[in-house]
Amino acid sequence: MNTLLKSIFVFSLLFSSVLYAQTITKSTFMVKGDCSMCKERIESTVKKTGAKTANWNPETQQLEIEFDSAKISADQILKNIAAVGHDNEKYTASDAVYEQLPDCCHYERTPSFLKNEIAKQPLKNKNQFFVRGNCGSCKVRIEKAAASAGADSSTWDADTQTVTLNFDPAKTSSDLILQKIAEAGHDNEKFTAKTDTYDKLPGCCLYDRELPLGVKSDLVHHEEAPTPKKDFSQNSDHFDKSIEEVRLTKWSDPTALSKKETGLTFNIGKKELLKAACCNLSESFETNATVDVSFSNAVTGTKQLKMLGLDQKYTSLTKELLPSIRGLAAPYGLNLIPGRWIGGIQLTKGGSTVVNGYESITGQINTELLKFNEKPETAVNLFADIHGRVETNITSTSQLNEHWNQSVLLHGNATLAKTDSNNDGFLDQPTGNQINATYLLNYNDLEDSGLGTHFGISFVKDDRFGGQTAFNKKIDRSQQNAYGVGIDLSRFEIWNKTGYVFKDKPYQSIGWMNQFTTHQQDSFFGNRNYWGNQYTFYSNLVFESIIGNTNNKFKTGASFLYDQYDEDYLTQNYKRTETAPGLFFEYTLTGLKYTLVAGVRTDFHNLAGTQFTPRLNFKYDVSPKTILRLSAGRGFRTANIFAESQQYFASNRTIDVLGNNGKIYDLKPEIAWNYGASLQQEFRLFNRKATLVADFFRTDFQDQVLADLDISPQKLVFYNLAGKSFANSFQTQLDLTPARNLEVRLAYKYYDVQADFIGGKREIPFMAKNRGFFNASYATNKTDKDAFWNFDATLQLIGQQKLPNLNSNPLSYQIPEYSKSYATLNAQISRSFNKNIRAYIGGENLTGHTQKDAIIDVQNPFGSYFDAGMVYAPVMGANVYVGLDFSF
Repeated sequence: MNTLLKSIFVFSLLFSSVLYAQTITKSTFMVKGDCSMCKERIESTVKKTGAKTANWNPETQQLEIEFDSAKISADQILKNIAAVGHDNEKYTASDAVYEQLPDCCHYERTPSFLKNEIAKQPLKNKNQFFVRGNCGSCKVRIEKAAASAGADSSTWDADTQTVTLNFDPAKTSSDLILQKIAEAGHDNEKFTAKTDTYDKLPGCCLYDRELPLGVKSDLVHHEEAPTPKKDFSQNSDHFDKSIEEVRLTKWSDPTALSKKETGLTFNIGKKELLKAACCNLSESFETNATVDVSFSNAVTGTKQLKMLGLDQKYTSLTKELLPSIRGLAAPYGLNLIPGRWIGGIQLTKGGSTVVNGYESITGQINTELLKFNEKPETAVNLFADIHGRVETNITSTSQLNEHWNQSVLLHGNATLAKTDSNNDGFLDQPTGNQINATYLLNYNDLEDSGLGTHFGISFVKDDRFGGQTAFNKKIDRSQQNAYGVGIDLSRFEIWNKTGYVFKDKPYQSIGWMNQFTTHQQDSFFGNRNYWGNQYTFYSNLVFESIIGNTNNKFKTGASFLYDQYDEDYLTQNYKRTETAPGLFFEYTLTGLKYTLVAGVRTDFHNLAGTQFTPRLNFKYDVSPKTILRLSAGRGFRTANIFAESQQYFASNRTIDVLGNNGKIYDLKPEIAWNYGASLQQEFRLFNRKATLVADFFRTDFQDQVLADLDISPQKLVFYNLAGKSFANSFQTQLDLTPARNLEVRLAYKYYDVQADFIGGKREIPFMAKNRGFFNASYATNKTDKDAFWNFDATLQLIGQQKLPNLNSNPLSYQIPEYSKSYATLNAQISRSFNKNIRAYIGGENLTGHTQKDAIIDVQNPFGSYFDAGMVYAPVMGANVYVGLDFSF
């Protein structure tokens, strides 16, 4: 009896264990999230609901759980996950809960991967199945896989994302065929491809795995989130599937370093631009470690950019991918693009594509203007600082009908106060005003007719007056003894970009870009007059297609650049006309882990002769988180010695040109080779994503036009380089999120820039060898009214700079060989009261560092030793500003 009871007891335990084990369920679900905080929130919610285990992967967006189905259901688990803010394949979080998540947790909600969205797709026949893919290469791979599984024939359609199968059920089955297709790397409605197989597909084949089945992935897969609506005129690189390769940038991120671009390209979004005052384009890089911003002299207050250790004239500065700040616009053009007009900036280090021209040597900075995005918006910005600068911006984007939309951009600013913080008798910044207006009109019918076009027209008028505080602009200069500076600028631009995508050939397109520009400057610096007028016409025709499949793409076309210059310097007139018709071809090869872009162009310049410009970019994905890039290329440009050296006009240096029978100011064109290598590494730090980038670039010049300040303190001498000139640039940058809602960027830069001047090899002046950079941004959680605080700070450390030799001056008018190191601090606090109202207060140069005795012989501005061009540090002390943004 006891034995029987024991047996029954043991049997009962075993039977109970079996029953219990049978109720434990293992399942995998798709759940949206972004970071380690999301992971913690999702897993803790699952466990609180009653699950035994939970593991959510931010890379795959998959949640693996074990739970007792006798006690809880998968439905309840997913409902609770949505209740804390995370969309999943069955439930969508409420907007109110989602908005209360920290900024770092704001994942992309569109497109959704709710399973019920599959049912919304058109009905298929019984042998038609949803299969994900992108391009012609996908089609070949899918149909080949179907044939290997026994299908008599198969047809995959990219638009409907379906494969139609014809097979003998006695020999194979749809399940077997679809399994083979998944093994080849293509998700379908019955089987999912392995992640490592998907990752090995060519870049053009990386379809969007989050889209509902049956929805075409129109946009090339990037690590950044896709934009909701395709607009060929916005965020563009050049003509591609949508006429121009759409740069898919998650603009909610401050600065995104693209993992897919062959070149080292940073996409700067609106969030980054709002970290500082950003009154114009020159101030848009205050929080960016790649570009150096500095004042050019002590009387005009103009800021200049430097990249890879060289002046901005060696960087291609474009607007809407059209030539913008070049020629006579070089010294002041950055001030003519208001910061609140900017929709985004694409910054590429090193030589850019040959499709965009021959002038890019150290890189390209392209500015995109604000355009319509999903819904109409009108925004008003008001700005003022303690030095008397006031500004107003009005921007309005709206949709006219299904295909047409427009942007109206208005700007006005004025500097009213006469500020002389160091009491040297000279204004720290000029007074004056600017009126600026732009109108954009866009047509987008790429989906149906394949046609898209973009029109733009802009006008700006800018007047500035500086010099001594006693100077009166209303009195003729001949009637007063004070030293004055006057700069009167006017600029007009009109442009069009039109493109066509061939029907049933999304990889083939043709586009045509045209622009006409006039730029005029009327200025004086004491007794020195300078007047310049430039007319420019630019045209670029681009055809793009493939060779065999989309792993082999090419672009080819022709361009034409016309520049007419007319300049008066003192009593001399300089006129010239430059014409440069050109031809180009660029080939892109995409492999499993690499992308190669090789391009050549030939330009037939009427004054510089025939110029051959090859460029090569190579990207290799060592691993999904490790990327190596290499680049090499040639560029050339014609120097505009007067326009590009106006920082020295506020002095009594005479200008000499040591010509060598060249056809531009008796000088030859500048030619340079640029070589670069970079390593991009992603990793986890503080259990959050971090990115480390290290890059090295070298630029070697031939016939560089040198501006020699060392021959004499009373002279500025121009001549072509006879020996060697080079610039070495090394930068390392770390982006991380050490704590919730806190973003940090650290960078260090080293420059070695030297040239063989007439007196021997010397360092290029006003270039710090060592620079340090620190930026931190913190945002509080949003309230239910979308209110939050944002705190930003940027600290820059600038090392010693080589200064021009003034040793032949009297002792009191000499300067040291090297400047002292210094630091600047900018900071800003902003408060968003809701989605439509934002106020901010900030400060620039809060360390208060200024250059002592920035102007040489300031008491005698018409004397032989006067020089306001020896500027290496801020000339204005701390500045505080306030601003207010409205949108409706």
